[in-house]
Amino acid sequence: MEFDFKKQPGKQKKYSRMKKKCQTKNGQALMTVITPYYNAGAYFEQTFWSVVNQTFPWFEWLIIDDGSDREEDLAVLERFAAMDARIAVIHQKNNGLAGARNTGFLNAGTDIVVPLDADDVLAPQYLEYTYFGLYFHKDAAWCYTDTVGFGQQQYLWRYPWNARKEKKQNYLTATAAIRRKAFEAVGGYRQKKGCYYEDWCFWLALLAAHQHPVHVKGYLFWYRRRQDGMLSGIHAHAADESASKNIIQKAAKKADGTVRAVEYPVERSREPYAKPQVMKEWDGYQTYTDRDKIRVLLLLPWLVMGGADRFNLDLVSGLGRKRFSCSILTTVPSEHEWQHYFADYTDEIFHLPDFLDPAHYAEYVSFYIRTRDIQVLFVSNSYRGYYMLPYLRKQFPKLCIIDYVHMEEWYWRAGGFARLSGVFAGLLDKTYVCSSAAGKVLVNYFGRAPQGVEVCHIGVDEKRFDPKTVKKGALFQKLGISPKRPVILFPCRICAQKRPFLLLDIAEQVRRRIPEAVFAVVGDGPQRTALEREIKKRGLKKHVYCLGKSAHLEEYYQDASITLICSIREGLSLTAYESCAMGTPVVSSDVGGQSDLIDASCGILVPLRQKEAEDFDNRRYDSKEVSLYVKAIEKLLRQKEFYKRCSKNCRKKIENGFSVRSMLAHMEQELEWLVQNDELAKRREECCERMRSLGCLAEEIYRVEMAEEERSSGASALMEVLERVCAKLVPDGSWRREVAGVVYQKIKK
Repeated sequence: MEFDFKKQPGKQKKYSRMKKKCQTKNGQALMTVITPYYNAGAYFEQTFWSVVNQTFPWFEWLIIDDGSDREEDLAVLERFAAMDARIAVIHQKNNGLAGARNTGFLNAGTDIVVPLDADDVLAPQYLEYTYFGLYFHKDAAWCYTDTVGFGQQQYLWRYPWNARKEKKQNYLTATAAIRRKAFEAVGGYRQKKGCYYEDWCFWLALLAAHQHPVHVKGYLFWYRRRQDGMLSGIHAHAADESASKNIIQKAAKKADGTVRAVEYPVERSREPYAKPQVMKEWDGYQTYTDRDKIRVLLLLPWLVMGGADRFNLDLVSGLGRKRFSCSILTTVPSEHEWQHYFADYTDEIFHLPDFLDPAHYAEYVSFYIRTRDIQVLFVSNSYRGYYMLPYLRKQFPKLCIIDYVHMEEWYWRAGGFARLSGVFAGLLDKTYVCSSAAGKVLVNYFGRAPQGVEVCHIGVDEKRFDPKTVKKGALFQKLGISPKRPVILFPCRICAQKRPFLLLDIAEQVRRRIPEAVFAVVGDGPQRTALEREIKKRGLKKHVYCLGKSAHLEEYYQDASITLICSIREGLSLTAYESCAMGTPVVSSDVGGQSDLIDASCGILVPLRQKEAEDFDNRRYDSKEVSLYVKAIEKLLRQKEFYKRCSKNCRKKIENGFSVRSMLAHMEQELEWLVQNDELAKRREECCERMRSLGCLAEEIYRVEMAEEERSSGASALMEVLERVCAKLVPDGSWRREVAGVVYQKIKK
C-alpha cells in the first residue's frame, strides 16, 4: 500500500474531546514542546492542531516569538496561543533559530524537551512514542522517529542508526525528544551569525559526549519542505554553504562514530525475564472524563489485509459512530498496510513493537487502560495479548475482558487462538466466534462452557457489495476475454491454507469438460511465484490467470460466474460473504464455519478429504475430492435454473442476517450488556482477588511466554540464515523454505 501524503496531521481543526479533558497529577507536565516563531503565521495553524491533539496530552508548549515584526503573524500566534492553557509565549529580540531553541530549553519545566519548528507537524502518537522510548531507556539522551517529507518535496525517510555515517551526512531532523540534561551537557545549540546546520552540529556534539539515542519506528514527524526554508537558503548561497561545512567538519572530528542506538523493533527482547511493573505513578493522569461513551481497547496482532482485519475495521468504524470509543494496540511487527483505514476513525493506534521491548508490552497496556479508563478489552488473534490477561485481570477488577476467535488451527500450536481462549477462559467475560463450528470446537475440545461462547458472524458491507450498483465488465477487460466466457474466481491470500495448487488440478479437469471456462486468481502471498511457475509448466496460461491484489473485488464478483474456495482451513471466509452479497454462487470446501453461510440454496459444499495436521501443504490431492469440485462447478454452469436460484438466494442470505449492519447491532447490544451486568461485575472482582492471592503467578505467566518466544525467535533467526543460503543453492523459490526446514531439523538432531 502506497503512503498517503495527503493525510497530513493537523488537518482536523477541532479538539478531540479526549485530549481536551485531560487530567494530570498536580497539574504537572511530563514533556515540553518548544517552537521558535518568526513571522510564521502562514503554516502555524496546522502545527497548532497537530500538537494540541496529541494522544499524550501531558505537555507544556513554549512558543518563542523570536522578534516577529509582522502584525498579521503576531495576531495568528496570539489567537492560537489563547486557545489552550498548556501554551505559553515567550517574546524576545531576534536571536536566530539556535538562540530561540536555547531559550525554550532554558525555560522548559520538564526533563524531556521536543524542538518543533512552526511549520512542521507531528502525527498524533509522536509524543507518546518518544516519551516511552526514553522512559524505558533512562541512559539514552534523545529519542527520534522516522520522517515524512511533504510540501515542495515528498518522501519517506527511514534509515537505521549509524554514528559513523552521521558524521558525514545528517540523517536526523531537528525534532526529537531530548533530555534536558543532555542539552545542558553540550551547552545547547551553538549560536552563529547567519544560517548553518545548527541541528546537525548539536547531534554531533552529543556524539562527542558519547551520548546515544533511541530510534522508534513510525513516520511520526512531518518535515515541511519549502523553497524559502532555511535548509534551501543555505544550499542557495555558496558562502553560507561553505561556512556551514566548516563548522560541521570541526564538530565531526570530535564526534564518536562508535555510538550505538536502541533500534525498534528489537530483534529479540533485551530483558525477557523482566517482571512487568505496576505503573501506579499514572494514577493521577487521565486523558478524558467523558462518560457518554463505552471505551473499548482492541488488542490485535497487526493492521493488514485479511478477513479478520476487515472485521476489526468494520467494528472500529461502526462502533465509532455510535456511543463507543475505540483504541487499538498491536503486538506483532508489521508495516500495517491498513493503518490508514483505521486512522480514519481513531487516532488512538499504537504498534507496541515499534517503540517498546516485548518485556514492557504488559506494562504499557496497563498504563493505557489506566489513563484512558478503558472499560472493555477486546482480544483477537494476539498470542502475546492472551498471555497478558492474568497480569491485567490482577490489576483491573472492573475491566471487562472478551475475545473473538475466528477459527481453530490444529496445525499451529495445537489449536491456535482457540486453544488460548480455552486456556484463559476463567479470565474472560465472554468469547465471540465467527461461526457455529468454531463455537463447538471451543466447547467440545477446549472445555468452554456453552453459555460463555456466542456466535457473531463477521458480516459484509451489503451496500458496497451490491450487484445493483457495481459496474460490469471490469474483470473481462482485465483478462482480455469475451464476456460470454464463464469465470471461476479464486480470491485469497496465495498460501498453503488456501490450497492454490488444488485449484490447478480442478482447472485441468474443468478445461476438458468446459473448454471456454477460465479461472482468475486474485490476491498475493508466499506461494504466488510457485503457482505462476506451475501454471506455465502445466500449459494452463490461457485458462488460469494470476491478477494480483485488487482494491475493487466487488467488480470481479460482479463478472464472475462462481467463486471457488477450496481451503483446508477457514473460520467463515470473508470471500464467501462478499461473493454471496454480489449474488455469485460459491463452491467451497466444507471446513470451519462455511456451512453457516453456504448450503444447497446458494452454492455447493465439498467434503474435505485431506488431513489438516499431517498434510497441510501436501500438493498431491485426493482424486475423488478434485472430482467433486469439478462436478460442482459443472452443475452450476450447466443447470441454468439451479444457478439462478442460488444467485438469488445468495443475496437474500446476506440481507437476512449476514451483513455488517447485523454484526454491529449484535455487538453494540452485547457491549452494553457486558458493562452494565452486575453479576459479571461481581465475578470480575472475585477473579481479580483470586489472581492477587496467587502472588507473582500472573507476571510469571507472561515472563514464561516471553522466554518461549525468545527460544522461537532464535529458531526463526537460524531459519532466516538457512533460507538465505538456500536462495543461492536452490533456484526454485517455492522450495527454499522447505529445504531450509529440512536442514534446520538435521541441525536440531
